[in-house]
Amino acid sequence: MEEKELTEVSEASTGAAYAAHWQEEEYIHPKPEFIGQANMTDPDVFRRFSLENFPDCFKEFAEMLDWDQYWHTTLDTSDAPCWKWFVGGKLNASYNCVDRHLAKYKNKTAIHFVPELEEDPIVHITYQDLYKRVNEVAAVLRDFCGLKAGDRVTLHLPMTPELPITMLACARLGVIHSQVFAGFSGQACGDRIWDSGSRVLITIDGYYRGGKLLDHKANADVAVETAGAQGQTVDKVLVWQRHPGQNASAAPMVEGRDYFMNEVLKDYKGAIVEPVSMPAEGILFLMYTSGSTGKPKGAQHSIGGYLAYVTAMSKWIQDIHPEDVYWCMADIGWITGHSFIVYGPLALAASTVIYEGVPTYPDAGRPWRIAEELDVNIFHTAPTTIRMLRKAGPDEPAKYNYKFKHMTTVGEPIEPEVWRWYYNVVGRGQAAIVDTWWQTETGGFLCSTVPALCSMKPGSAGPGVPGIHPVIFDDEGNEVPPGEGRAGNICIRNPWPGLMQTIWKDRDRFVSTYFGKYCKNPDSKDWRDWPYMAGDAAVMSKDGYVRILGRVDDVINVAGHRLGTKEIESAALTVDAVAEAAVIPVKDELKGTVPDLYVSLKPGFEASKELEEKISGAVSAVLGKIARPKRVHIVPDMPKTRSGKIMRRILSAISNKGDVGDVTTLANPDIVESIRVQVQGG
Repeated sequence: MEEKELTEVSEASTGAAYAAHWQEEEYIHPKPEFIGQANMTDPDVFRRFSLENFPDCFKEFAEMLDWDQYWHTTLDTSDAPCWKWFVGGKLNASYNCVDRHLAKYKNKTAIHFVPELEEDPIVHITYQDLYKRVNEVAAVLRDFCGLKAGDRVTLHLPMTPELPITMLACARLGVIHSQVFAGFSGQACGDRIWDSGSRVLITIDGYYRGGKLLDHKANADVAVETAGAQGQTVDKVLVWQRHPGQNASAAPMVEGRDYFMNEVLKDYKGAIVEPVSMPAEGILFLMYTSGSTGKPKGAQHSIGGYLAYVTAMSKWIQDIHPEDVYWCMADIGWITGHSFIVYGPLALAASTVIYEGVPTYPDAGRPWRIAEELDVNIFHTAPTTIRMLRKAGPDEPAKYNYKFKHMTTVGEPIEPEVWRWYYNVVGRGQAAIVDTWWQTETGGFLCSTVPALCSMKPGSAGPGVPGIHPVIFDDEGNEVPPGEGRAGNICIRNPWPGLMQTIWKDRDRFVSTYFGKYCKNPDSKDWRDWPYMAGDAAVMSKDGYVRILGRVDDVINVAGHRLGTKEIESAALTVDAVAEAAVIPVKDELKGTVPDLYVSLKPGFEASKELEEKISGAVSAVLGKIARPKRVHIVPDMPKTRSGKIMRRILSAISNKGDVGDVTTLANPDIVESIRVQVQGG
């Protein structure tokens, strides 16, 4: 790629071309009432977790868990950069999230399940109930499905209690779970079944979204067929019923393959399954995330390191106590839900809320009614949802009697004015806010204020959390000093226990993607030679607070969900008429960014509204509605370099109404104005 073109593509991909250039905002201090009850108020924590005390400082995290066997090595770097944490230690994640709380908290609510339909009652599942249900499902997985430690199971489940129950049942056996976001298509699920090598798929017949009962079982048939075409056979499909005894799906059950979970469970009533003692470096789950190629990558997370990290982050950054009612509005299909709906809060014996549906159903007051009814005091959501609620019902929070002590924002940068509405209107100027930055790959938070120790700054994620040491590098590997106002690639100097172990079945891709650019010595076993590259552009202010600007690879952050541009382009190319496809991120008032899709056609095909809809539908069919382009532009040709590469920077400028710059060096410069007029008019 020509050097100039590389710069141009990189700039367009990071979102730097359309990111808001915020000034440094004022500090806002946490209230004394919050500080007085906070889990972490000791300023010495930053000294204890300095690089001088690395890696032994992370023992503090691990000691929040119950271990069957203590570890002999805190950090093993022998297979750098595939770090192993707490080696020699043994534990079970399910035991740590359920069993160990029974003596003190068995009658306390573990999960509040809020169905989307407001007329349906909220279901309160105690820790004793959870223990019983997890054991029974574990017995089904072990005895009916023949699963054992190290086997993989794919889950394609929505936001109902059956999802965390199934995850914890897997963890009890040492079975590796791979949850696929319920909004993803059957084909996307099938690709992940194939990659993970799962022979069991666990799904549900239907679930509610926007007031409608969606048929979800139909996706399982497509998933099994897709996996089978690639050589992976699914022996059993276990189907939870949204309403036990009633079938919510028109898709038939396949004899000998498909079984209703509630029917099978009748044979395992009261079963007790002893938790399997697993090595700390064993695999807890796979979480597939978009990359810059068309193939999703399976982030492989450990048992001991991951669980220790999310427990500590939940305690210190989320400030979760056992008596708290904590509501994270993310979907468990993403890493936020794994870490901060299931594993982190349950490891601390909190009450965690699971809401099935859309935040604005049936109206924008719904979240605040739920918060009032359940006495939620910690609230966790994404900027997209905050923008949506601010637009749909800016005055709704004032109508309800709830009190948040703490609020989180996660998944994408938040604009200062949106932050202030969140703080002043939702939190009533009383709650501490943490604006967290992290990723699927990192397991838990990387940058955030420690809420009782650090002041908040609207629009800024904050410094590295205890034990995380961020640095900004330029493209040549030089450190960009804090306070210079220059953007660069944010990296982390040191390993940490929550970091993924590798990419499932693709170590080379793991090393090249996250460590290749800034590795000082590929043969080194010294962690100092392996800074982790997050793939985000960022600016660090003089005080060490970090502001994230966007991705530097071909990934679009849509409402906090990472979508690979190559995946969307590949889906568009499944339509026979499409010759070329290019996806670029467009600024969106509610979702932050959304994909705009440009396509050119093969000879003999003509542009039409019907064809645009067909292409858009193909993307939804392959990836799910979350990936549907905002617009499909059928253009006569793509702007290209003389070597034939599509100039996405120019398409980005057109969609975002920016300056297209110098186009004279293109092979077809006249096409640019033609596309601009088509897209912008005039």
